[in-house]
Amino acid sequence: MTASNVEASQTRRFIIIGAGFSGIGMAIRLRQSGIDDFVILERADAAGGTWRDNSYPGCACDVQSALYSFSFAPNPDWSHSYARQPEIQAYLEHCVATHDLGRHIALGQNVIGASWSDASQRWTVVTPSQVWTSQLLVVASGPLSEPALPDLPGLDAFRGPVFHSARWDHGVDLAGRRVAVIGTGASAIQFVPKLQPQVSQLHLYQRTAPWVLPRWDRVVPSWRKSLYRRFPIVQRLQRGALFVLREVLLFPFRHPDAGRVVESAARQHLRSQVVNPDLRARLTPNYRIGCKRILVSDDYYPAIAAPNVSLITDAIATVTSNGIRTVTGEERPADILILGTGFRPTDPPLAPLITGREGVSLSSLWQGSPSAYMSTTVAGFPNFFMLLGPNTGVGHTSVVLLAEAQIEHVLALSLALTARGAGATEPTVAAQTHYVSWIDRRLAPTVWNRGGCRSWYLDRNGRNSALWPDGIRAFRRQVVVPRLTDYVFTPRTAV
Repeated sequence: MTASNVEASQTRRFIIIGAGFSGIGMAIRLRQSGIDDFVILERADAAGGTWRDNSYPGCACDVQSALYSFSFAPNPDWSHSYARQPEIQAYLEHCVATHDLGRHIALGQNVIGASWSDASQRWTVVTPSQVWTSQLLVVASGPLSEPALPDLPGLDAFRGPVFHSARWDHGVDLAGRRVAVIGTGASAIQFVPKLQPQVSQLHLYQRTAPWVLPRWDRVVPSWRKSLYRRFPIVQRLQRGALFVLREVLLFPFRHPDAGRVVESAARQHLRSQVVNPDLRARLTPNYRIGCKRILVSDDYYPAIAAPNVSLITDAIATVTSNGIRTVTGEERPADILILGTGFRPTDPPLAPLITGREGVSLSSLWQGSPSAYMSTTVAGFPNFFMLLGPNTGVGHTSVVLLAEAQIEHVLALSLALTARGAGATEPTVAAQTHYVSWIDRRLAPTVWNRGGCRSWYLDRNGRNSALWPDGIRAFRRQVVVPRLTDYVFTPRTAV
């Protein structure tokens, strides 16, 4: 669809794509900075991003609530140390209401193209119903927004309900049914324990065993919530303590030999919850802890050990109309098929649709390996910013902390544009190349790169384009205050 098929364009200073955590955070900081000329384009019918989409049973955060929230929008009323999905979604909706963001959010605006013009020094963003233009474009669609569907023969032939965990079909009654689950990642270990008591039989297809640590979730007592409301500094101190603790947890990732201590804790957790030696052996990973995402759960192993659950480690040969056949030739019947197969963080769906100078798209520039200067800006894409883009994943703490640093980077550059009377800015090729090379060198010795597994951290070229290699303090030191000498500022054109 072209601009001629839609309504007349609307112009803003900022366009933000995505009303999830980072997009809402960007909007809050814009308003706090006195900037009201922006719009958030959201493809769905409500804000919330991944916490709107992932509504599967048991969905919760793997990072403590005190850290998995904005520093500039604290919530004293978390009910658990690890918040559940409905509570996180309610928190984001509260942020939208409290900061009067509703009037800035355009729902049902699925971006089908975004292009930069040197002549006008503006971005043009097209949706099926509207053309939008802006001086600055912020992509905040998130790394876990697009479900990864497995390439399995016969998947379309299955006669029962089939759905991905991120698109949970709450209209399907699971009670007393035979359910097949493909995948044992972060989502599956949360919803499998909720399904196990309901279903007659659950077949769990595991390609790679995950490392699992205890969750140790706790209910937050009412007196503590009252204390947080009355004395906000107490909650800030708790957040600071959790921040320091989780920064320490980075050490085993950067020094794989130190991970043996964490592996011992995970093995003990497995031994204490799974008695059967054969099942325990199949649940024991064959790679270093941290190479793939470490999972936390207190009820996953007991669910797997339940009589109505079978763990299948044979590779899937094909999906049939009535179930799944493995390479051994055995076919196991199923009434419902649930895909817990993760997302596409290194293959962002918007990349082919965003074109910078001379019509070059992000996907053609990246060639399968996303990269950016300070994980935020891209040479050849003026006035363009990404939140939680390349190399912003973390294995030890909250990604919200990284998003906040990037948001400050965007604000600072927008102020620099105004102060210099410039029309556009972008990083130099040399600065971006140096930064990406530094990232690659820092990642090379980590367990993420040499832990003996194939994870979603690695893109199709084998490069780790998903993770940040250091602590949050290091990220903030580099990102919060832009190094303006690494940017080119182009004078404003007369239009």
